[in-house]
This record gives sequence, C-alpha cells and structure tokens, in this order.
Amino acid sequence: MKTIKSTFIFFPIILLLGLNAFAQEILPEVIISSVRYKYLSAVDNKEMAQPVRLLEHKAASFDVKNSEFYDDEYDEYYISFYLPEGYVLATYDKDGKLLRTAERYKNVALPSAVSQSLVNKYPNWSIPKDVYLVTYEDDKGTATKVWKVLLRQGDKRLRVKVNADGELITKS
Repeated sequence: MKTIKSTFIFFPIILLLGLNAFAQEILPEVIISSVRYKYLSAVDNKEMAQPVRLLEHKAASFDVKNSEFYDDEYDEYYISFYLPEGYVLATYDKDGKLLRTAERYKNVALPSAVSQSLVNKYPNWSIPKDVYLVTYEDDKGTATKVWKVLLRQGDKRLRVKVNADGELITKS
C-alpha cells in the first residue's frame, strides 16, 4: 500500500519535470545583417592563413553607418584594419557598400596551390620571406591576388611573383 501511495505522489512530480524538458524555450530575436558576400567570395580562400581570413571578414562585416566616423556629408570612408601580419585598407561609400580594398600580408602560410607550384619549379629552395597582396574592386567584382616570394638556395637568392593558381608571373 505504501508503494502505491508513493507512486501516486511521485508520478505527477516526475511527469511535470519530464514535460519541462520537452517544453519549447523562447530564444532572443536574431538580427541578420548584410555581409558583403561579393567581396568575400572574390577574396576568400579556405586555405588562406588565419590572419588573412580574420581581417577580410572584419572588413566585410564592418558597418560604416553605425561607426563613430559616420557623417552623411561624406561620399567615401577609408577604414584600415591592422594585425601584426598585415593590413586591409577598405573604402566604403556613404551607404556602407564596400567599394575596394588594398591588402598586404607578410610571411603568412602559402596556400597549397602556390607552395606546390614553387616546390615543383624550384626544388631544394627555401622560402624565407613572402608577401601576399590583394586588390579588390567592386565594379569588377574580382580580386587580384599575388604572392611575392623570396627563394633561397645557399648563397643564391631569387624573387618571384606567383598568382593564386601557382602560375609564375615574373622572376628576378
């Protein structure tokens, strides 16, 4: 008899606790803001070094209209984003549209297409220094990506420019 009474007492409590586990939780409102996907699709590469991707995403998500610099009198805004590895100089219009960027990064990891191309063309050469340059223009919707690489083999030094596909542009 005692077990039947305890079942009648504990069963509703367990049932109420179980129902709370399946209850819907109301979450705060989510605000979706427009990120400059055209820019990101032109410059972004999943293999790029983390500092490069971080600065490019900062430039893409920057909201000029809500910044302390905004004044509707000006037609263009020049905003700089810096890290020790490099920087992005971005130009926005008064509506917040990203017009163009100029980017420069020093000694970041090369993507596999570029590094494989250099290893194949210059075996037994080391890469002590590299500079990654990106220019983006919204009118064209494309980005120009160039790596300036210093190659070294013993006392020999060679400077080469390589594009994003690993194709040699110039050497000196």
